[in-house]
Amino acid sequence: MDFTSKPKEKAELNKLQKRLRRQTGQAIADFNMIEEGDKVMVCLSGGKDSYTMLEILRNLQVSAPINFELVAVNLDQKQPGFPEHILPAYLEEQGVDFHILERDTYSIVKEIVPEGKTTCGLCSRLRRGSLYGFAEEIGATKIALGHHRDDILETLFLNMFFGGKLKSMPPKLLSDDGKHVVIRPLAYCKEKDIEAFATAKSYPIIPCNLCGSQQNLQRQVVKDMLQQWDKEYPGRTDIMFTAMQNVVPSHLADTELFDFKELKQSEDAFNKLNIISI
Repeated sequence: MDFTSKPKEKAELNKLQKRLRRQTGQAIADFNMIEEGDKVMVCLSGGKDSYTMLEILRNLQVSAPINFELVAVNLDQKQPGFPEHILPAYLEEQGVDFHILERDTYSIVKEIVPEGKTTCGLCSRLRRGSLYGFAEEIGATKIALGHHRDDILETLFLNMFFGGKLKSMPPKLLSDDGKHVVIRPLAYCKEKDIEAFATAKSYPIIPCNLCGSQQNLQRQVVKDMLQQWDKEYPGRTDIMFTAMQNVVPSHLADTELFDFKELKQSEDAFNKLNIISI
């Protein structure tokens, strides 16, 4: 659907863009994602999320009170049939500084992962390693990924259901080696808003032929569950995301986060209790 064809649709697109810009700007401010002089490597996959992230960041760059640089980077994983011309053509048309990083991770994944097994885990690790290395090569101080609010919630439930951990994708992350800061500017944005925006902007979407065809992924099961909840109980996913920002360690059960062993009744409270009992 082309939102720009009629005045009403154009107004809806403007409203949607303002909402995405406001939410992205708020996330950047809340987590201090981008600072003066940063060189932000915007990881562009060719999907709706990364296209939207790039456009919103470029929009914010114009009016931001600080100066920062954006450089788009696409990792060409040498998947069969990958349309190599699409992203360079789009980025050149937009006047965006970019690099195409060629790494044949597809062959590695296909060689190692048995047929029918999920490829996402290995693919993700190889992709992350390639991007981290290239960020260091070009002197990027931040690495921006296009994960949104729904991705963060899905990861929370995936880790709870299948990993036995209460963790998700943080909006800002320091890599294990301490060399790279990863940011997720779309952390407050809903996937349905991003999808509507990408459709209205008619981005040249590139599907992932490696993992996008795997229909029985655990993530897809969780995504369907959350979408069903949101349909049956509007606002539930909003509340769940808010809960992630209001953690009370003393009311969970992690002894590393809260010292339950030393949790004792105060002497004053104990004396008062004795007086009341008498």
